[in-house]
Amino acid sequence: MKFSGYAATICGAAIAALLTIPFATAHEGHSHGSSKKLSRHDQLKAAAQKICPVSGKKLGSMGTPVKVRIGDEELFLCCQGCADGEVRREHWAAIHANFARAQGECPVMENPLPKKPKWTVVNGQIIYVCCPPCTKKIQADPETYLSKLDALYLASLKKERAARDRSLPVR
Repeated sequence: MKFSGYAATICGAAIAALLTIPFATAHEGHSHGSSKKLSRHDQLKAAAQKICPVSGKKLGSMGTPVKVRIGDEELFLCCQGCADGEVRREHWAAIHANFARAQGECPVMENPLPKKPKWTVVNGQIIYVCCPPCTKKIQADPETYLSKLDALYLASLKKERAARDRSLPVR
């Protein structure tokens, strides 16, 4: 399977293998039953992810998102029914673009992310960085940078909501 564009840049050959695996084999035992059980981090992460890697549907449109593991990453499905499906590369690429856009900046250097950012996975979370040395700093102190990532996601989601609210017609 060949990849082009963003998916190839970010995910490479490891993702090619994952995309051919039925999702059920990659997620066993990682679902949540209600949004109240999702941690604040998971709620922010699901909001930043936006879509299901199997169906492409908006997360939350089918009830509480279902937390799963795909390779080293923890992501969310729109519903338990997608657990038997396969990850679609166009959704995978969109999800990673969503994460990078929501993150917006390197949590180490606090610089805007480049067009083709480097990345690392920490505790199931992909974190984009401006340069390879930043991945080493994140690996040395993951909790600090996961906390910074949550703050970046929250700021991005607030900005998105404010923009959406401004565009709504006033009654």
